[in-house]
Amino acid sequence: MSVTEAEQLQSGESEVVALIKAAPQVGYKHGETVCCAGIDLHGHWLRLFPVSFRNLDDGQKFGRWDRIRFRWRRPADDLRSESRRVDQRSLAIVGKLKPAERQNFLAKSIVTGLEKERQAQRSLALLKPVVRAFKIEAKPADQLLAEHDKFEELRKQQDLFATTPLVPYEPCPFIFKYKYFTDDGEREGTCQDWEIEATFFNWRLHYGEAHALAEMQRVFGQQYPENGMLLAMGTHSRYPDVWLINGVIRLDDILQMSML
Repeated sequence: MSVTEAEQLQSGESEVVALIKAAPQVGYKHGETVCCAGIDLHGHWLRLFPVSFRNLDDGQKFGRWDRIRFRWRRPADDLRSESRRVDQRSLAIVGKLKPAERQNFLAKSIVTGLEKERQAQRSLALLKPVVRAFKIEAKPADQLLAEHDKFEELRKQQDLFATTPLVPYEPCPFIFKYKYFTDDGEREGTCQDWEIEATFFNWRLHYGEAHALAEMQRVFGQQYPENGMLLAMGTHSRYPDVWLINGVIRLDDILQMSML
């Protein structure tokens, strides 16, 4: 089957290596969802939506580098070529990309600018940037409260029907941003990678908030840029010219492990 024929399919089954798992969001249409994306075995990006990640069975909860298989159909309300409406019940972890395989797997997908991707009508990209700064900003109190109330309202609604109540979700009190340089010039964006937020909460639990924030700055603001990193980028469905940082991938791990 040619690439053109594959792009015209309205439904099917695919397998991707998961690279993106953004922090949960609450919407009126789908409830709590997580934007996920990965690259299939032919090097094509696919966006998986909606995924109610915290409602998945434990055996379905995938992480970065897991190979996942799923059934899908084309969404009527999202015209981005990579987007797939996922049958969540079909999600299955079928393997994991080995560390020694990661560099070669990603190599053909790495870009150094986003304008060409947009012109080619692509909405996902694996960007190798030159990082200028990593910023940590406290969320305004009213924004944090509004996010908390949305998640809590949804949890109470779901608990009325669910056999297993959903664990309360705590929105992150900080915003993490990168200022970075590409072939197109300088950009700045908020990082929506769930792993970054999870790292903050884990470090805050063990070391306290002040130490956790200092470590975030050291690791994500100094260590990652010095050793090499990639940004998994995606556009917003309603704002196709706005690129969001959906994932942060350490390039030094890929390069070192591939030599073992």
